[in-house]
Amino acid sequence: MMKLEKLNKLITYLTQFEQFSIAVSGGIDSMLLAYIANRFSKGQVKIVHAYSPAVPEDALVRVKEYAQTYDWDLVIIDAKEFDDANYINNPINRCYFCKSNLYTRVAEHSVSPIFSGTNVDDLGDVRPGLAAAKEQSVLHPYVEVGINKTDIYQLAKYYGLDQLHALPAQPCLASRVETGIKINTTDMQFIDTVEGKVRQVFPTFKNVRCRVSHQGIVVELDEISKSPTFDSLSESLTHYCAEQGRVFAGIKIYQKGSAFLNGVTHG
Repeated sequence: MMKLEKLNKLITYLTQFEQFSIAVSGGIDSMLLAYIANRFSKGQVKIVHAYSPAVPEDALVRVKEYAQTYDWDLVIIDAKEFDDANYINNPINRCYFCKSNLYTRVAEHSVSPIFSGTNVDDLGDVRPGLAAAKEQSVLHPYVEVGINKTDIYQLAKYYGLDQLHALPAQPCLASRVETGIKINTTDMQFIDTVEGKVRQVFPTFKNVRCRVSHQGIVVELDEISKSPTFDSLSESLTHYCAEQGRVFAGIKIYQKGSAFLNGVTHG
C-alpha cells in the first residue's frame, strides 16, 4: 500500500481551498480525485464532466452513477471541441486544442480554481494538453503532492472503489485516429463500438485500442496468440468493418501512442 503520507498531503492540499472545480473525464484519475475531494473537503466542490463524441459512452454513465451515489454537485457540459477546425484537422498537437476548449468551457460553468487528474507519471510523456492547462491556470493536485498512477490505483483499492480499480487506461476516442486523418463523429462511434465488441471477448485485457489508420482499421491488444478465439475475433472484425465500408488491417500488439505518427506517446 502506498504511504498514507501522500494521501494526507492530498487531503491537506484540497482543504486549503474554499471552493474549486474538478474536470472529470470518467477515468480513474479524475474520478478518484473527485471522490476524495467530496469526501474530505469542507469547501464548495463542483464536478464538471464534458461529454462529446470523443468520450466513451460508459464514461458518462460512470460519472452519473458516482454523482448520484456520492452526492456530487455535477454539471455536464459540451466542450465544443468539434466546433474547432484546429482540433478536427487532427494535427500532432490536437490535444492542445482539445484541452484548450475543455478548460475554457469548464471555467464558464464552474468556480475557480480548476483541478485536473494529471498525475506525476503524466509529466514523463509529451502532452500538449498540459500547455493548455498551464495557460488557463489549471492546477494538478496529484502532481503537487507527488502521487503517481500506481498510487492512484492503490488509493482506489484502499477506498473500496472496485469499479475504478478495475478500469484500464482509457484516453479519449480521438487518440485512436492517426495524425492527419480528420476527426469526425462517425469514427468516434465506430471506435467505441469496436472496442466494446473486443472487450466482450477479452474483458480482462488492460489495453484495447481500435486505431483508424491510413492503412485501415487496426485493433491493438495486450497480447496475441494463435487460437480459435483470436481467429474468430479477427474474422468477426473483418466482416463488421466490411459492413461499415472499412478495411480491417489486422490485430497487433498494443503500442502506446501509435496513432501519433511522429512517435509522441500520449495516446
